[in-house]
Amino acid sequence: MNRRIDEAVAVRAYQLWEQAGMPKGRDEEFWQLAEQELRNEDKSSPLRTPDTL
Repeated sequence: MNRRIDEAVAVRAYQLWEQAGMPKGRDEEFWQLAEQELRNEDKSSPLRTPDTL
């Protein structure tokens, strides 16, 4: 992944982790959830083109 995407995933994963009460040992779970959310969000973007996939 590129740096911009990693930063966006990190920010979203942190938000999700905070909302869940900051549980210990579940960082991978929140990272994957954030990645999935951002992928789904990107698919619905009107600016999405084959070059930005």
